[in-house]
Amino acid sequence: MKIIKLHTSDESLIKRILRHDTRAERELYERHAPKMLGVCRLYIKDLHYAEDVMIQAFTRAFDNLGKFRHEGSFEGWLRRIMVREAIDFLRGRTVFRFEEIETAEVPLVETDDNHLDADLLQLLIDQLPDGYRTVMVMHAIEGYSHKEIAETLGITESTSKSQLFKARRQLQEQLQHVKRLQK
Repeated sequence: MKIIKLHTSDESLIKRILRHDTRAERELYERHAPKMLGVCRLYIKDLHYAEDVMIQAFTRAFDNLGKFRHEGSFEGWLRRIMVREAIDFLRGRTVFRFEEIETAEVPLVETDDNHLDADLLQLLIDQLPDGYRTVMVMHAIEGYSHKEIAETLGITESTSKSQLFKARRQLQEQLQHVKRLQK
């Protein structure tokens, strides 16, 4: 008779990890690593650096697993750790350039294609300056408010809004350029 392995919940894996079960640690890592690498990759252009940051963030998460309160999802908690590690990595490697603008009216990025190649979109996001990219990803993808972004990055809310404005404007221009090339 063949035994079918049942899906183990994050909660039960966390309990086992807290009892120093390395197999549970590996299983939890393998379950979340692909998605968390995607999170790190949104912030960090180079895949190898993104992997390094992801591994560092997992190490931090496992070291602090006892502090996880089970009030929200483990994935959400882990994702926040990934975002903070990616931002810390970027801070250590580059100087963010944040610029204020008078108006913070945020244009929508419009495309008449219902389907955009994910690799192309990632390439276009990668071409944004670090400050633009970081604020755009935090706001548009991760769902952070401008207040949360400002606190995390040590900038003002208006700077966050202006960076988002500029990021979306530049992304819109890049998309229009790609469309002209495809014609």
